[in-house]
Amino acid sequence: MTAAQTLDVAAIKQQFPLLRREINGAPLVYLDSANTTQKPQVVIDAMSTFMEQSYAPINRSAYSLAAEATDCFEGARTKVQHFINARRAHEIVFTKNATESLNLVAYAWGRANLQAGDVVVLTHMEHHANIVPWHMLVAEKGIVLRWVPLTADGQLDLSELPSLLDGARVFSFTAMSNVLGTITPVQQLCAAAHAAGALAIVDGCQYVPHNVTDVQAWGADFMAFSSHKLCGPSGVGVLWGREELLDAMPPFLGGGNMIADVRLDGFTTAELPAKFEAGTPPITEVVGLGAAVDFLTGLGMANIRRHEIEVAGYAMQSLTERFGTDIQLHGPCNVEVRGATFSFGFRDIHPHDLSQVLDQRNVCVRAGHHCAKPLMRLLGVNATARASFYLYNDTTDVDTLADALDSASDIFAS
Repeated sequence: MTAAQTLDVAAIKQQFPLLRREINGAPLVYLDSANTTQKPQVVIDAMSTFMEQSYAPINRSAYSLAAEATDCFEGARTKVQHFINARRAHEIVFTKNATESLNLVAYAWGRANLQAGDVVVLTHMEHHANIVPWHMLVAEKGIVLRWVPLTADGQLDLSELPSLLDGARVFSFTAMSNVLGTITPVQQLCAAAHAAGALAIVDGCQYVPHNVTDVQAWGADFMAFSSHKLCGPSGVGVLWGREELLDAMPPFLGGGNMIADVRLDGFTTAELPAKFEAGTPPITEVVGLGAAVDFLTGLGMANIRRHEIEVAGYAMQSLTERFGTDIQLHGPCNVEVRGATFSFGFRDIHPHDLSQVLDQRNVCVRAGHHCAKPLMRLLGVNATARASFYLYNDTTDVDTLADALDSASDIFAS
Protein backbone atom coordinates (compact mmCIF):
# COMPACT_ATOMS: atom_id res chain seq x y z
CA MET A 1 0.00 0.00 0.00
CA THR A 2 1.04 3.61 -0.51
CA ALA A 3 0.73 6.38 2.05
CA ALA A 4 -2.36 7.66 0.22
CA GLN A 5 -4.44 4.49 0.43
CA THR A 6 -7.31 3.69 2.77
CA LEU A 7 -7.31 0.49 4.79
CA ASP A 8 -9.66 -2.23 3.56
CA VAL A 9 -10.77 -3.31 7.02
CA ALA A 10 -12.97 -6.15 5.80
CA ALA A 11 -10.06 -7.68 3.90
CA ILE A 12 -7.67 -7.08 6.80
CA LYS A 13 -10.02 -8.73 9.27
CA GLN A 14 -10.08 -11.85 7.11
CA GLN A 15 -6.35 -12.21 7.70
CA PHE A 16 -6.92 -12.66 11.45
CA PRO A 17 -8.22 -16.17 12.16
CA LEU A 18 -9.57 -15.37 15.62
CA LEU A 19 -11.59 -12.42 14.31
CA ARG A 20 -13.48 -14.80 12.02
CA ARG A 21 -14.68 -16.71 15.04
CA GLU A 22 -18.31 -16.62 16.14
CA ILE A 23 -19.54 -17.21 19.68
CA ASN A 24 -23.13 -18.39 20.08
CA GLY A 25 -23.64 -17.70 16.40
CA ALA A 26 -22.61 -14.05 16.55
CA PRO A 27 -19.37 -12.40 15.39
CA LEU A 28 -16.70 -11.26 17.79
CA VAL A 29 -16.01 -7.52 18.20
CA TYR A 30 -12.54 -7.22 19.68
CA LEU A 31 -11.96 -3.81 21.32
CA ASP A 32 -9.04 -4.59 23.62
CA SER A 33 -6.02 -3.96 21.40
CA ALA A 34 -4.47 -1.49 23.85
CA ASN A 35 -4.05 -4.55 26.06
CA THR A 36 -2.97 -7.01 23.37
CA THR A 37 -3.61 -7.34 19.65
CA GLN A 38 -4.82 -10.26 17.62
CA LYS A 39 -2.40 -12.09 15.29
CA PRO A 40 -2.62 -12.25 11.49
CA GLN A 41 -2.15 -15.54 9.68
CA VAL A 42 1.24 -14.42 8.33
CA VAL A 43 2.60 -14.15 11.87
CA ILE A 44 1.16 -17.51 12.88
CA ASP A 45 2.57 -19.10 9.72
CA ALA A 46 6.01 -17.52 10.14
CA MET A 47 6.34 -18.94 13.65
CA SER A 48 4.97 -22.33 12.68
CA THR A 49 7.21 -22.60 9.61
CA PHE A 50 10.26 -21.59 11.61
CA MET A 51 9.58 -24.23 14.24
CA GLU A 52 8.88 -26.87 11.58
CA GLN A 53 11.83 -26.13 9.31
CA SER A 54 14.47 -23.87 10.86
CA TYR A 55 14.39 -24.08 14.65
CA ALA A 56 17.81 -24.44 16.30
CA PRO A 57 19.86 -22.64 18.96
CA ILE A 58 21.24 -19.35 17.74
CA ASN A 59 24.70 -17.76 17.98
CA ARG A 60 26.35 -20.81 19.53
CA SER A 61 26.53 -23.65 17.03
CA ALA A 62 28.42 -23.94 13.74
CA TYR A 63 26.14 -26.30 11.85
CA SER A 64 24.03 -25.00 8.97
CA LEU A 65 20.64 -25.29 10.70
CA ALA A 66 21.85 -23.15 13.59
CA ALA A 67 23.26 -20.61 11.15
CA GLU A 68 19.89 -20.51 9.38
CA ALA A 69 18.07 -19.95 12.68
CA THR A 70 20.52 -17.20 13.62
CA ASP A 71 19.92 -15.48 10.28
CA CYS A 72 16.15 -15.56 10.90
CA PHE A 73 16.59 -14.13 14.39
CA GLU A 74 19.01 -11.39 13.36
CA GLY A 75 16.93 -10.62 10.30
CA ALA A 76 14.06 -9.75 12.60
CA ARG A 77 16.37 -7.39 14.50
CA THR A 78 17.18 -5.58 11.26
CA LYS A 79 13.47 -5.29 10.45
CA VAL A 80 12.83 -3.68 13.83
CA GLN A 81 15.76 -1.32 13.28
CA HIS A 82 14.24 -0.03 10.04
CA PHE A 83 10.72 0.04 11.51
CA ILE A 84 11.69 2.57 14.18
CA ASN A 85 14.56 4.15 12.17
CA ALA A 86 17.33 3.24 14.59
CA ARG A 87 20.86 3.98 13.41
CA ARG A 88 22.22 0.47 13.87
CA ALA A 89 20.76 -3.01 14.31
CA HIS A 90 22.88 -3.67 17.41
CA GLU A 91 21.06 -0.83 19.18
CA ILE A 92 18.01 -3.14 19.24
CA VAL A 93 17.90 -5.32 22.37
CA PHE A 94 15.33 -8.09 22.66
CA THR A 95 13.72 -8.56 26.09
CA LYS A 96 10.68 -10.52 27.20
CA ASN A 97 8.38 -7.45 27.18
CA ALA A 98 8.45 -3.66 27.39
CA THR A 99 8.22 -3.82 31.18
CA GLU A 100 11.54 -5.64 31.24
CA SER A 101 12.95 -3.10 28.78
CA LEU A 102 12.07 -0.18 31.06
CA ASN A 103 13.37 -2.05 34.09
CA LEU A 104 16.61 -2.74 32.22
CA VAL A 105 17.21 0.98 31.78
CA ALA A 106 16.27 1.83 35.36
CA TYR A 107 18.45 -0.92 36.84
CA ALA A 108 21.44 -0.98 34.49
CA TRP A 109 21.73 2.73 33.67
CA GLY A 110 20.03 4.02 36.82
CA ARG A 111 22.02 2.01 39.33
CA ALA A 112 25.28 2.95 37.65
CA ASN A 113 24.57 6.64 37.20
CA LEU A 114 22.06 7.85 39.79
CA GLN A 115 22.71 8.67 43.41
CA ALA A 116 20.87 10.16 46.36
CA GLY A 117 19.15 13.41 45.50
CA ASP A 118 19.23 12.93 41.72
CA VAL A 119 15.95 13.85 40.05
CA VAL A 120 13.89 11.68 37.70
CA VAL A 121 10.88 13.34 36.07
CA LEU A 122 7.77 11.30 35.16
CA THR A 123 4.22 12.23 34.17
CA HIS A 124 0.87 11.62 35.78
CA MET A 125 -0.26 9.44 32.86
CA GLU A 126 2.45 6.78 33.14
CA HIS A 127 1.89 3.02 33.17
CA HIS A 128 3.10 1.24 36.31
CA ALA A 129 6.00 -0.17 34.26
CA ASN A 130 7.37 3.37 34.01
CA ILE A 131 6.70 4.20 37.65
CA VAL A 132 7.53 1.22 39.85
CA PRO A 133 11.17 0.74 38.72
CA TRP A 134 11.87 4.37 39.62
CA HIS A 135 10.12 3.97 42.98
CA MET A 136 12.44 1.05 43.61
CA LEU A 137 15.42 3.33 42.97
CA VAL A 138 13.90 5.86 45.36
CA ALA A 139 14.05 3.17 48.05
CA GLU A 140 17.44 1.83 47.01
CA LYS A 141 19.36 4.96 45.98
CA GLY A 142 17.42 7.88 47.43
CA ILE A 143 16.58 9.48 44.09
CA VAL A 144 13.80 12.09 43.89
CA LEU A 145 10.75 11.89 41.62
CA ARG A 146 9.00 14.89 40.10
CA TRP A 147 5.75 14.72 38.15
CA VAL A 148 4.45 16.55 35.09
CA PRO A 149 0.71 17.20 35.70
CA LEU A 150 -2.15 17.03 33.23
CA THR A 151 -4.52 19.58 31.77
CA ALA A 152 -8.27 19.27 32.17
CA ASP A 153 -8.57 17.51 28.79
CA GLY A 154 -5.89 14.91 29.56
CA GLN A 155 -2.84 16.38 27.88
CA LEU A 156 0.48 17.13 29.52
CA ASP A 157 0.59 20.50 31.28
CA LEU A 158 3.99 21.75 30.12
CA SER A 159 3.71 25.22 31.63
CA GLU A 160 6.18 24.38 34.40
CA LEU A 161 8.28 21.87 32.49
CA PRO A 162 11.54 23.87 32.58
CA SER A 163 11.40 24.12 36.37
CA LEU A 164 10.45 20.44 36.72
CA LEU A 165 13.44 19.48 34.57
CA ASP A 166 15.84 21.85 36.30
CA GLY A 167 18.72 19.69 37.57
CA ALA A 168 17.03 16.44 36.46
CA ARG A 169 19.02 13.45 35.25
CA VAL A 170 16.14 11.61 33.53
CA PHE A 171 12.82 12.44 31.90
CA SER A 172 10.88 9.23 31.30
CA PHE A 173 7.46 9.50 29.67
CA THR A 174 4.92 7.73 27.51
CA ALA A 175 4.48 8.59 23.85
CA MET A 176 0.79 7.69 24.08
CA SER A 177 -1.34 7.06 27.14
CA ASN A 178 -2.90 3.63 27.47
CA VAL A 179 -5.79 5.20 29.41
CA LEU A 180 -6.43 8.61 27.86
CA GLY A 181 -5.24 7.92 24.33
CA THR A 182 -3.22 11.13 24.58
CA ILE A 183 -0.31 11.39 22.14
CA THR A 184 2.47 13.40 23.72
CA PRO A 185 4.81 15.78 21.83
CA VAL A 186 7.77 13.38 22.01
CA GLN A 187 10.26 15.41 19.99
CA GLN A 188 9.54 18.52 22.08
CA LEU A 189 9.86 16.57 25.33
CA CYS A 190 13.14 14.97 24.28
CA ALA A 191 14.55 18.38 23.35
CA ALA A 192 13.45 19.80 26.70
CA ALA A 193 15.11 16.91 28.53
CA HIS A 194 18.39 17.41 26.69
CA ALA A 195 18.31 21.16 27.22
CA ALA A 196 18.21 20.41 30.95
CA GLY A 197 21.00 17.84 30.70
CA ALA A 198 18.67 14.86 31.23
CA LEU A 199 18.21 11.63 29.35
CA ALA A 200 14.93 11.13 27.46
CA ILE A 201 13.37 7.67 27.92
CA VAL A 202 10.22 6.95 25.92
CA ASP A 203 7.58 4.30 26.64
CA GLY A 204 6.46 3.55 23.09
CA CYS A 205 4.12 0.63 23.82
CA GLN A 206 0.93 2.37 22.73
CA TYR A 207 2.52 4.60 20.09
CA VAL A 208 4.65 2.30 17.95
CA PRO A 209 1.81 -0.01 16.80
CA HIS A 210 -0.28 2.91 15.57
CA ASN A 211 2.07 5.58 14.20
CA VAL A 212 5.17 6.14 12.12
CA THR A 213 8.04 5.93 14.62
CA ASP A 214 11.41 7.60 14.11
CA VAL A 215 13.63 7.49 17.18
CA GLN A 216 16.30 9.57 15.48
CA ALA A 217 13.86 12.35 14.61
CA TRP A 218 12.57 12.24 18.18
CA GLY A 219 16.07 12.69 19.57
CA ALA A 220 15.32 10.07 22.24
CA ASP A 221 17.96 8.19 24.23
CA PHE A 222 15.98 5.01 24.98
CA MET A 223 12.64 3.67 23.76
CA ALA A 224 10.72 0.54 24.76
CA PHE A 225 7.82 -1.28 23.12
CA SER A 226 6.19 -4.72 23.00
CA SER A 227 5.60 -7.21 20.19
CA HIS A 228 2.18 -8.33 21.38
CA LYS A 229 0.67 -4.86 20.97
CA LEU A 230 1.58 -4.71 17.26
CA CYS A 231 0.19 -8.02 15.95
CA GLY A 232 3.19 -10.05 17.10
CA PRO A 233 3.42 -12.74 19.79
CA SER A 234 3.77 -12.17 23.51
CA GLY A 235 7.04 -13.03 25.23
CA VAL A 236 9.25 -10.57 23.37
CA GLY A 237 9.81 -6.87 23.86
CA VAL A 238 12.23 -4.35 22.44
CA LEU A 239 14.59 -1.87 24.00
CA TRP A 240 16.23 0.60 21.67
CA GLY A 241 19.04 2.70 23.07
CA ARG A 242 21.75 4.93 21.70
CA GLU A 243 24.88 2.85 21.14
CA GLU A 244 27.12 4.97 23.33
CA LEU A 245 24.72 4.67 26.27
CA LEU A 246 24.28 0.92 25.91
CA ASP A 247 28.03 0.46 25.59
CA ALA A 248 28.66 2.34 28.83
CA MET A 249 25.98 0.50 30.84
CA PRO A 250 26.72 -2.57 32.96
CA PRO A 251 24.84 -5.76 32.01
CA PHE A 252 21.36 -6.35 33.36
CA LEU A 253 21.47 -10.16 33.66
CA GLY A 254 24.40 -12.55 33.78
CA GLY A 255 24.85 -15.92 32.11
CA GLY A 256 25.17 -17.47 28.69
CA ASN A 257 25.49 -15.40 25.51
CA MET A 258 26.19 -12.09 27.27
CA ILE A 259 29.86 -12.84 27.94
CA ALA A 260 33.06 -12.54 25.95
CA ASP A 261 35.01 -14.44 28.60
CA VAL A 262 34.54 -15.86 32.09
CA ARG A 263 37.41 -16.54 34.50
CA LEU A 264 37.64 -17.52 38.13
CA ASP A 265 38.37 -13.90 38.99
CA GLY A 266 35.75 -12.22 36.81
CA PHE A 267 34.21 -11.87 33.36
CA THR A 268 34.05 -9.56 30.36
CA THR A 269 30.86 -8.80 28.48
CA ALA A 270 30.03 -9.51 24.86
CA GLU A 271 29.50 -6.75 22.33
CA LEU A 272 26.07 -5.21 21.78
CA PRO A 273 23.36 -6.40 21.68
CA ALA A 274 24.40 -9.76 23.19
CA LYS A 275 25.59 -7.93 26.30
CA PHE A 276 21.93 -7.48 27.32
CA GLU A 277 20.51 -10.76 25.99
CA ALA A 278 21.58 -13.34 28.56
CA GLY A 279 20.36 -16.90 28.16
CA THR A 280 18.35 -18.50 25.38
CA PRO A 281 16.17 -15.79 23.86
CA PRO A 282 12.57 -16.14 22.64
CA ILE A 283 13.76 -17.22 19.20
CA THR A 284 10.44 -18.19 17.63
CA GLU A 285 8.71 -15.13 19.10
CA VAL A 286 11.34 -12.81 17.62
CA VAL A 287 10.72 -14.39 14.22
CA GLY A 288 7.02 -13.71 14.77
CA LEU A 289 7.78 -10.10 15.65
CA GLY A 290 9.70 -9.76 12.40
CA ALA A 291 6.68 -11.07 10.49
CA ALA A 292 4.41 -8.62 12.32
CA VAL A 293 6.71 -5.74 11.37
CA ASP A 294 6.53 -6.86 7.73
CA PHE A 295 2.74 -7.03 7.95
CA LEU A 296 2.38 -3.53 9.39
CA THR A 297 4.96 -2.09 7.02
CA GLY A 298 2.99 -3.53 4.11
CA LEU A 299 -0.17 -1.77 5.31
CA GLY A 300 1.72 1.47 5.95
CA MET A 301 1.91 3.04 9.38
CA ALA A 302 0.68 6.39 8.02
CA ASN A 303 -2.38 4.59 6.64
CA ILE A 304 -3.00 2.95 10.01
CA ARG A 305 -2.77 6.28 11.80
CA ARG A 306 -5.14 7.98 9.37
CA HIS A 307 -7.64 5.14 9.70
CA GLU A 308 -7.58 5.35 13.48
CA ILE A 309 -8.11 9.11 13.38
CA GLU A 310 -11.28 8.47 11.35
CA VAL A 311 -12.50 5.77 13.74
CA ALA A 312 -11.67 7.89 16.80
CA GLY A 313 -13.50 10.89 15.37
CA TYR A 314 -16.56 8.79 14.61
CA ALA A 315 -16.50 7.21 18.06
CA MET A 316 -16.15 10.55 19.79
CA GLN A 317 -19.05 12.07 17.89
CA SER A 318 -21.44 9.12 17.81
CA LEU A 319 -21.03 8.09 21.45
CA THR A 320 -21.44 11.62 22.79
CA GLU A 321 -24.42 12.37 20.53
CA ARG A 322 -26.11 9.12 21.46
CA PHE A 323 -25.48 9.11 25.20
CA GLY A 324 -24.71 12.72 26.11
CA THR A 325 -23.74 13.13 29.75
CA ASP A 326 -24.46 9.44 30.42
CA ILE A 327 -21.02 8.61 29.03
CA GLN A 328 -17.80 10.18 30.23
CA LEU A 329 -14.97 9.82 27.74
CA HIS A 330 -11.59 10.53 29.30
CA GLY A 331 -8.84 12.21 27.32
CA PRO A 332 -8.55 14.84 24.59
CA CYS A 333 -11.47 15.66 22.32
CA ASN A 334 -9.09 16.56 19.47
CA VAL A 335 -8.45 13.34 17.53
CA GLU A 336 -5.25 14.81 16.09
CA VAL A 337 -3.59 14.48 19.50
CA ARG A 338 -5.06 11.18 20.58
CA GLY A 339 -5.29 7.57 19.51
CA ALA A 340 -8.40 5.42 19.16
CA THR A 341 -8.27 4.27 22.79
CA PHE A 342 -11.23 5.35 24.93
CA SER A 343 -11.50 4.91 28.68
CA PHE A 344 -14.95 5.78 29.85
CA GLY A 345 -17.55 5.72 32.55
CA PHE A 346 -21.12 4.85 31.62
CA ARG A 347 -24.00 6.03 33.77
CA ASP A 348 -23.58 4.57 37.25
CA ILE A 349 -22.67 1.07 36.06
CA HIS A 350 -19.46 -0.35 37.51
CA PRO A 351 -16.90 -0.94 34.72
CA HIS A 352 -16.51 -4.62 35.57
CA ASP A 353 -20.27 -5.16 35.46
CA LEU A 354 -20.41 -3.23 32.22
CA SER A 355 -17.71 -5.34 30.59
CA GLN A 356 -19.51 -8.54 31.54
CA VAL A 357 -22.74 -7.34 30.01
CA LEU A 358 -20.97 -6.21 26.85
CA ASP A 359 -19.38 -9.64 26.66
CA GLN A 360 -22.88 -11.11 26.32
CA ARG A 361 -22.99 -9.23 22.99
CA ASN A 362 -19.48 -10.52 22.09
CA VAL A 363 -18.02 -7.03 22.57
CA CYS A 364 -14.61 -7.35 24.23
CA VAL A 365 -13.55 -4.33 26.32
CA ARG A 366 -11.15 -4.01 29.22
CA ALA A 367 -12.28 -2.99 32.69
CA GLY A 368 -9.97 -2.01 35.52
CA HIS A 369 -7.25 0.45 36.46
CA HIS A 370 -5.21 -0.36 33.33
CA CYS A 371 -1.94 -0.46 35.29
CA ALA A 372 -2.26 3.27 35.90
CA LYS A 373 -3.55 3.67 39.46
CA PRO A 374 -2.08 7.15 40.03
CA LEU A 375 -3.94 8.38 36.94
CA MET A 376 -7.16 6.68 38.08
CA ARG A 377 -6.95 8.60 41.36
CA LEU A 378 -6.47 11.86 39.47
CA LEU A 379 -9.54 11.06 37.38
CA GLY A 380 -11.48 10.42 40.59
CA VAL A 381 -12.36 6.81 39.70
CA ASN A 382 -11.29 3.37 40.83
CA ALA A 383 -11.61 1.88 37.35
CA THR A 384 -12.86 2.57 33.85
CA ALA A 385 -14.08 0.54 30.92
CA ARG A 386 -11.77 0.85 27.92
CA ALA A 387 -12.55 0.28 24.25
CA SER A 388 -9.44 0.36 22.08
CA PHE A 389 -9.71 0.22 18.29
CA TYR A 390 -7.06 -0.95 15.84
CA LEU A 391 -6.51 -1.58 12.14
CA TYR A 392 -9.08 -4.40 12.08
CA ASN A 393 -11.86 -2.24 13.58
CA ASP A 394 -14.09 0.24 11.78
CA THR A 395 -17.12 2.44 12.43
CA THR A 396 -19.47 -0.56 12.45
CA ASP A 397 -17.63 -1.75 15.57
CA VAL A 398 -18.31 1.63 17.17
CA ASP A 399 -22.01 1.17 16.38
CA THR A 400 -21.96 -2.35 17.84
CA LEU A 401 -20.36 -1.00 21.01
CA ALA A 402 -23.04 1.70 21.26
CA ASP A 403 -25.83 -0.83 20.78
CA ALA A 404 -24.29 -3.04 23.47
CA LEU A 405 -24.10 -0.08 25.84
CA ASP A 406 -27.78 0.56 25.25
CA SER A 407 -28.56 -3.06 26.13
CA ALA A 408 -26.48 -2.73 29.30
CA SER A 409 -28.54 0.28 30.25
CA ASP A 410 -31.72 -1.70 29.82
CA ILE A 411 -30.42 -4.58 31.95
CA PHE A 412 -29.33 -2.41 34.85
CA ALA A 413 -32.49 -0.28 34.67
CA SER A 414 -34.74 -3.31 35.02
